[in-house]
Amino acid sequence: MKYVRSIKPAVPIAAICWLLSASPAIAQLDRLYPKGSDNPVTGTAIESSKNGIKFKTGANTTDYIAGDIEKVLFQGDPSELTKGRQFALDGQYQQALQELKAIQIDKLPREVIKADVAFYTLWCESKLALEGRGDKTAAAKAALAFANDYKESWHFYDVAKLLGDLALALNNPQQALKYYQSLLKAPSTETKIESVYLVGLVQLSQGDAAAAQVEFDKVIGVKVAAKGALRLQTLAKAGKAVALAKAGKGDDGLKLVDSLIAELNPTDVEMAARIYNAQGASYEATGDREGAILAYLHTHLMFSSQPDAHAEALVRLVALWPQVGKPERAAEARQELQDRYPGYGK
Repeated sequence: MKYVRSIKPAVPIAAICWLLSASPAIAQLDRLYPKGSDNPVTGTAIESSKNGIKFKTGANTTDYIAGDIEKVLFQGDPSELTKGRQFALDGQYQQALQELKAIQIDKLPREVIKADVAFYTLWCESKLALEGRGDKTAAAKAALAFANDYKESWHFYDVAKLLGDLALALNNPQQALKYYQSLLKAPSTETKIESVYLVGLVQLSQGDAAAAQVEFDKVIGVKVAAKGALRLQTLAKAGKAVALAKAGKGDDGLKLVDSLIAELNPTDVEMAARIYNAQGASYEATGDREGAILAYLHTHLMFSSQPDAHAEALVRLVALWPQVGKPERAAEARQELQDRYPGYGK
């Protein structure tokens, strides 16, 4: 009697059956990273809108609102997008563009991937323009084109804020207000708070310190616990210190700034630049020119990657250096202002 030796399959039969029965939607693996978390949610992005992403994990579907999403890695992403996206999020805009511009967008398999390539390309070009290394008008046109071509992108409100930033940099405060106020329609509470803060910044830039302080106080008075919202409250306090200084209350501004510096995280460049500029404005309001120069030099020498705050610091240094008998230092600051931010303040 012959015996036939049974051969164990390399892959368990149950696994083979699962693979054969799995639908394309289940087999597709996207990774969504919520803000403040290094652990992605794995599943399928089944729908994108300006309010966020509908994400399916197993049998469950969850709505993630746009303001709570850090990034999404989609199945089908080319390697250039994976690298370019991360470079962009890390603020390495030139490196990001080198990767992103190598992608043939019309050959990408999914609309959400095409939207991501377009968004991060726009984001990097706009950030470089705001730093004085690109055409702000062209960036604004590209942002408007994105909003028209990708109306259902979860990046919609990020683009609205970017349009406000560009409008303000192009000396169009009314247009900036329009875009910043549109953020009130966003589903994220943090984005709504940011809208109020940004409106305060516009009013401050236009010399309306009283109106700006009203907006900053609204932000400061909100009861929040989320890290991002708390950060906005700190930024609002820096804005309020400038508003106090412009209203002739330099001592009050300094008192507020001192409390912020005591808790300052120097790796948060935007925060640091705004706080030291607020210190400079407060010292100016008290008549302490040397103190003001030291504060603005802090921004100039240590936090120059925050373009609007850096340009503001340079403007004040141009005005202050001659007042302490150093016109040659004013000339240096003026040259850097012209080189890095041509047309600033015009």
